[in-house]
Amino acid sequence: MIHSLYLSPEGTIQKDVDLTAVSALLQKSEGILWVDLYDGDIPRAEKLLKEVFHFHPLAIEDALEETHIPKVDNWNSYLYMVLYQVTFSKEPLEMLQRPEEMLSQAELDIFLGENYLVTYHVQPISALEAVWDSCQRDPRFFKQGAAYLLYQLTDSLVDSHFPVFDYLEERLEQVEDQILSFPDQKTLQEILILKRSLLQLRRVMMPQREVFSKLSRSGYQVIGEEENYFFRDVYDHYVRLYDLIDNLRELLSGALDTYLSAINNRMNEVMKTLTVITTLFMPLAFITGFFGMNFFQPAIPLTGWTGTIAFIVMLGLMVGLPVAMLVWMRRRRWM
Repeated sequence: MIHSLYLSPEGTIQKDVDLTAVSALLQKSEGILWVDLYDGDIPRAEKLLKEVFHFHPLAIEDALEETHIPKVDNWNSYLYMVLYQVTFSKEPLEMLQRPEEMLSQAELDIFLGENYLVTYHVQPISALEAVWDSCQRDPRFFKQGAAYLLYQLTDSLVDSHFPVFDYLEERLEQVEDQILSFPDQKTLQEILILKRSLLQLRRVMMPQREVFSKLSRSGYQVIGEEENYFFRDVYDHYVRLYDLIDNLRELLSGALDTYLSAINNRMNEVMKTLTVITTLFMPLAFITGFFGMNFFQPAIPLTGWTGTIAFIVMLGLMVGLPVAMLVWMRRRRWM
């Protein structure tokens, strides 16, 4: 599917212009053209990028292959960029087939010229759709040039990442509450998934931050000095996001340490209880083992009142010794 928006020199917006007229529109320096390619028809997209816009074959090959990290390439008369939008799944953890599905990435390939902007993506990108709708309602997005249009698109893209961090913080708070209430194997699994998700975010945010660092400082032919300040604002947002990643990683490391401490404390309590039970029954085992509890036909004859007294004394020892040991342990504050 190929969509297009064109701002004519007269200030009117034309939607879905004829692709055969794109070459003629590009010759008009006053107008601004935005073409969005959103389909899996690679031959059709390749033909448009090559025959209409005359992009370099290497840049076209990079755009049609979704295997690149965020980057920016300078081809003098135009720029080629690779950016990513990261979204989160609202499905519960147990509903996901794989833990990696918690975060998903959508690649966005961008070509920026002096009077045009070309975007290519296979997956839907909400940030692009929001800017596209705004451009149809308000021509002011176009009037400041293609570079400013790119700024609006990238600013919407970086803003779409903040809900992801809010979601991760919320999940982390839930994990911390679960650690304090009743930690189990599911808690450890979610901690490890959150840790993997932060690593995935870090691999995207770090090179994407460098892309806007270059756009805000380097003197590209299609980006003026005024637009550099706009991209510097986007760069500041990515610096903030990268700092949030470091903060979340520290909180997650603290949550993991707290989980291990809670598990160790539970294990200590279990071992303490089992040790107390074993200790209390040790004198009982000794007494029963020594006398054999054979009061009716003992090895040493005990008959009449002598056997009765012996039975009562043994029974008193078996009841009194554990009680006395329990009182002694409490006074020693072992329990």
